[in-house]
Amino acid sequence: MIGPRILKANEDSIREAAADLKRGSMVVFPTETVYGLGGGTLDESSLESIYRLKGRDRDNPLIAHVLDIEDAKNITTGWDDRCTLLAEAWWPGPLTLVLGRAPSVPELASGGRPTLAIRSPQHPVARALLKAYGEPISAPSANRSGDVSPTCAQHVIDDYSGDAAADGMIVLDGDRCHVGIESTVLDMTVDPPRILRPGALTAEVLQPLIGLIEHMDIHQTSASPGTMESHYSPQTNCLLVGIEEIRHHLVNINQRCVVLISNPDHHDLVQPPHKLLKMPTDPDGYAHQLYDALRRADSEQADLILIESNGEEDPNWIAIRDRLMRAASDRPI
Repeated sequence: MIGPRILKANEDSIREAAADLKRGSMVVFPTETVYGLGGGTLDESSLESIYRLKGRDRDNPLIAHVLDIEDAKNITTGWDDRCTLLAEAWWPGPLTLVLGRAPSVPELASGGRPTLAIRSPQHPVARALLKAYGEPISAPSANRSGDVSPTCAQHVIDDYSGDAAADGMIVLDGDRCHVGIESTVLDMTVDPPRILRPGALTAEVLQPLIGLIEHMDIHQTSASPGTMESHYSPQTNCLLVGIEEIRHHLVNINQRCVVLISNPDHHDLVQPPHKLLKMPTDPDGYAHQLYDALRRADSEQADLILIESNGEEDPNWIAIRDRLMRAASDRPI
């Protein structure tokens, strides 16, 4: 079969994957957030391959993954005491910092920008791969550009099966990602620091360490990946709406729908030929299941995906609302 190959993550497969990276090949590996499509941060040819395989715009920056603070300092400029406080508290983990890009790092690693997004992943497979490779690994999510991010190895196979450009590419299977949505991206090159992409860590969690943090407008593209207005999008048309509009579609519109609902009081509203996908009521559980649910909804080949908007104002739902709003935006032409 043409396309990538899944290898269960162990000492031998990680060693093989590291050897592929050293030869300039791409490798897919799990992180706690989503699966990443990785290449050497300092290897411009490998970076080119990532953009080409994903169909990613060359001005869309990548995230460089490192083991620790010292590795981060080697490829960035502007590291300060605030960065140390954040990294000591939340690295390894789902926090990406945007700093100046060191001269040794190719422009392509940051979409041609003078900045570099960097984080230390928590997943043991990602960390073992970084240790075996011995250098930073740049990796966006391992999906086609703009599509739904993968949270298990099979999602990657689904995306690239039959693609000759991905033939033989190793996908290290480290089971399902436990966070399920991408990292929080915090721009440390501005004062006050600014969240460019919301994630599992909220401003309320980070501010006690470094003071005031601002939020970037959800509709602006920035020095962070994942900030296009249309992103994380299923192929099926997708609407983020309230329960009354869901009811209207199911009763009055002649379209077969897949409906994502978290409020159990509304489950009975969805009857055949429509399909109900029950979503968790807590933000951590919802995030963990979100991308798999969007992929399952897409596989139903329905006319429309409807997602319940619960109007939740809790800051712990900000990252989920961000992903849902982008999933429901018009897909780029």
